[in-house]
Amino acid sequence: MNVLITGVAGFIGSHIAERCIEAGHVVFGIDNFDPYYDPARKRLNIRSVDSHTAFRFIEGDIQDPEDVAHVFRAAESQDRSIDVVIHFAAKAGVRPSIEDPVSYTRVNVLGTVNVLEAMVAANTRNLVFASSSSVYGNTQAVPFREDAFVDHPVSPYAATKKSCELMAHSYAHIHRLRIAALRLFTVYGPRQRPDLAITKFSNLIEQGQPLPIYGDGSTTRDYTYIDDIIDGVMASTDWLQRQPESTYSVFNLGGHKQTRLEDLVSALERAWNKSAKIDRHPMQPGDVNHTYADVSKAKRAFGYEPKVSIEEGLKRFVDWAKTHKEYR
Repeated sequence: MNVLITGVAGFIGSHIAERCIEAGHVVFGIDNFDPYYDPARKRLNIRSVDSHTAFRFIEGDIQDPEDVAHVFRAAESQDRSIDVVIHFAAKAGVRPSIEDPVSYTRVNVLGTVNVLEAMVAANTRNLVFASSSSVYGNTQAVPFREDAFVDHPVSPYAATKKSCELMAHSYAHIHRLRIAALRLFTVYGPRQRPDLAITKFSNLIEQGQPLPIYGDGSTTRDYTYIDDIIDGVMASTDWLQRQPESTYSVFNLGGHKQTRLEDLVSALERAWNKSAKIDRHPMQPGDVNHTYADVSKAKRAFGYEPKVSIEEGLKRFVDWAKTHKEYR
């Protein structure tokens, strides 16, 4: 199978590329090395696949329709038309989206439309794309189900992801595409973005520096280890190709367990065998109080079942961090 991965040099995209190559697929990847965080980290992310004969990388920006179309043409020139697009390129982060909603809209919404347009032009029918648990906002009913009302996002980032879901639905209907929208819940593991809590807290604990804690520590998240997410991405890709034309479905991919912020810090302390210093701050605009994934729909459809507990996942992450100083 010939796979196009957008955002291939990112945390999750690079793991997807590795798994696809392990499965015997040919991977075409696009990434613009956005400076949201150090592009050198992203180049490290793909070093394990960069020289592989089954990996073709094209530096480009999904905001530019020509860059996206170029990837499809590059595949065609090698007699390898794209079978499935795994679309993970996006500007991420709730709090930064409040400061810069225009660029989030351009990258996430316009970029997704550019990917969809290129798919239609190339007659590529299958799309798996990354939505987010952020679309649920402060939904009160937990665990979150895919049929919940999600028209009240509390950040521009969440609003862009909901917009992408709606746009994808319209393309599935009009152009008879097969699309799986994956609402991801707080993914962590090796190579996680440096701005996310687990990486940030881990580094601060190791260095003996204070951890900025927003709120009283009672907020909860459904943390999901990267291997479980990649299992879900690959299974959803296989599921798509068994569906009739014009398929659109939304799936939660989460750990199906809530962890309190204060308990997360305690688990990291145990993993590092060090005590954390706490620096408390008020809750931030755009943050939600709780996330919790109902994953029963994904389990029924393609057998998704998270396996890695938060304790085990944090141990794996800390073991990795200790041996990968280049990511500091």
